[in-house]
Amino acid sequence: MTRPPAAARPNLDAIRAIAAAARAAGRTTLLEPEGLAVLEAAGIAVPRWRFVRDARALDDAALKGLPGERVVVKVVSSQIVHKTEVGGVAFVARDRAAVAAAMTAMGARLGEAVEGYTVAELVEHDAALGGELLLSLRWTDDFGPVVSVGAGGIHTEALAADLRPGCEIAIVSPTLTPRTVIGPVLEAATAVRLATTSLRGQPARLPPAELVAVVERLLDVGAALVPAEILECEINPAAVTAGGLVALDVLISIGSGTARARPERPVHKIARLLEPRSVAIVGVSSKSNPGRVILDNLVGGGFARDRIVVVKPGVDEIDGVGCVPDLASMPGKVDLFVVSVSAAQVAGFVAEVIERDLAESMIVIPGGLEEKSGGEKLTARMRDALTAARETADRGPVINGGNCVGIRSRPGNYDTMFIPSRKLPVGGWPAPVALVMGSGAFALTRITRLDRLDLRYVITVGNQMDLTVGDYLTYLAADSTTRVIGVYVEGFGHLDGLRFMDAAARITADGRTVVLYRAGRTSAGARASASHTAAIAGDAVVTRELARSAGVVLADTPEAFDELLRTFALLDGRIPHGRRLGAMSNAGSECVTFADHAGSLDLPAFGPATEAELVRIVEPAGIDSLVDIHNPLDLTPAADGAIFEAVARTILGAAEVDVGIVGIAPFTDSVETLAPGPDHSEDLTRPDAIGARLARLWGETTKPWLAVVDAGPLYDPFRGLLEDAGIPTLGSADAATRALAAFCDAKIGRTARSG
Repeated sequence: MTRPPAAARPNLDAIRAIAAAARAAGRTTLLEPEGLAVLEAAGIAVPRWRFVRDARALDDAALKGLPGERVVVKVVSSQIVHKTEVGGVAFVARDRAAVAAAMTAMGARLGEAVEGYTVAELVEHDAALGGELLLSLRWTDDFGPVVSVGAGGIHTEALAADLRPGCEIAIVSPTLTPRTVIGPVLEAATAVRLATTSLRGQPARLPPAELVAVVERLLDVGAALVPAEILECEINPAAVTAGGLVALDVLISIGSGTARARPERPVHKIARLLEPRSVAIVGVSSKSNPGRVILDNLVGGGFARDRIVVVKPGVDEIDGVGCVPDLASMPGKVDLFVVSVSAAQVAGFVAEVIERDLAESMIVIPGGLEEKSGGEKLTARMRDALTAARETADRGPVINGGNCVGIRSRPGNYDTMFIPSRKLPVGGWPAPVALVMGSGAFALTRITRLDRLDLRYVITVGNQMDLTVGDYLTYLAADSTTRVIGVYVEGFGHLDGLRFMDAAARITADGRTVVLYRAGRTSAGARASASHTAAIAGDAVVTRELARSAGVVLADTPEAFDELLRTFALLDGRIPHGRRLGAMSNAGSECVTFADHAGSLDLPAFGPATEAELVRIVEPAGIDSLVDIHNPLDLTPAADGAIFEAVARTILGAAEVDVGIVGIAPFTDSVETLAPGPDHSEDLTRPDAIGARLARLWGETTKPWLAVVDAGPLYDPFRGLLEDAGIPTLGSADAATRALAAFCDAKIGRTARSG
């Protein structure tokens, strides 16, 4: 077989020439001989092979250089993608007659589709799991080139479907993945571990460094030639042999020879968008409409009236805010222009604002710009105006939207959402949290579900006609006061996923947090393709794996998204020095759940000193006679507020505990968890009630811990009291353990990456 030296680097010029010749022939895929030549030029081992036009051209010389007693005959055809399925592959004796017979049979079966045959050595290897890998280099529109490694051969798709997410495939990027971490990223895939680690005392089939070297060569090719020359290169299978990794089959799609550039926006102007000194609005009615609601929210929120101007003919002022009849009458350039006119008017209005240089930034509320009949010319004018402005020294305005709900910015002291203020919660704990949302409805739901947190920014990006999710992450990467960023996306625009991940990696390296919920993650939404790679590593899987590598915290459900945001926001600044969990509850079922769902957390036994102190605390209530003292600790319904506080203080102070969970079943008569009422004497706000005790404990401790209150709306005031004190309070024991494990994974993993 052809075996390049370990230090071989890809011959990029040779690969370019092969792709150019195929393009000149009018093909979009390479024939197998061309694909094998590309791999050889890339420094990747392939079997010894020969190309033969047909059985009549076969001679002994074609077989002479091939080792072994058997060979592989494959049809060469630009019309056949998967050869095995149509009988285009045969394993026969290395004998001229046997090879000729195989070619003749294929020719009779496949007819004019046949353009020739390859005859290659049969590479001996174990085809069981771990003996064959899939390696793929392909272009993704949102992340650019990526390399995937997973199980190869006939097992590829079945294993990917059955393995736990995160174990089915490893994905790396030439731009996003540091070369120093390629090995650990690859080892996350089950097939890679089976191929490169020792099992039951047997030596590893493949040294990990050899696989890393092959992946690095693919990354080098991707960085230089994808997508202009190559769109996808799938090696399946790559055989794990005694001599190293050998590519047995390859499918390569080629590019057009050029690559679309990623447009750049003046991201620094987001500062004027989020903290404007002056605002203009168009689309304000004398009665209630979205524009009027936005104006009411601005004024009601305290934005100075003399720094707002409304574009509205025939009116001098609205609610104390001055009006001008048209754009020609604007008093000057504003930091932010909010456009809330009908969809049919948007494109022309935005174009005129740009042409007159009247705004540093814009929020476009309506959607439907591209869909309106007859609006093509106006839309083209708007885009042409923005393109022309981008080429000036000023770079023109940045635009949020269209089809967005608006933006709420606490630092900017404004709310441009067209939702009446009475419909959304106001106030709460000032949280250093930004939401960057690809859905307005999802954003509004989050505001109401996180009602105890006063979020720093809520940004709904709409259809991202200009500013993208990646742009906002890039801007927020430089904003150290925003500690937690929650992002909802249904997909990324052209190379915006790359921009997003680059910014996210910088944010997490700074000790801050990005929580991502990506919708559209089912296999039904995966891109259709002839390749196995796209079937098992669609856009959502690539997002997941690159996000994990960037230190992004992933949420599987909207509910988990809320839990993670609440946990990371309120635990910000508390450092977990390990994964040892100390847990307690007055409900035995919660203690069992803590243990069942601990995940990556450990539940150590309490040390002798801790155990002795816990016995001393619970003995007067007889709790030690009902349950054993162990971790998690079941306090039983007999525990009152004083016992809760003393036990929690002891557990959190224990040297063997790094993080904690305090579960409070609020139903017993021994704890005051109700607001005052006519039919009882409880008052959850009393200084000696459990809520006040835990609030004091929160202020006196530095370890990360959270509370669980698993109860209905009757106990919302109690939950609110805890959260107003800054204690992350979740609604179930399993949610609490998952969230705390994710916190430890992110913070401890981040420390390891930084180190």
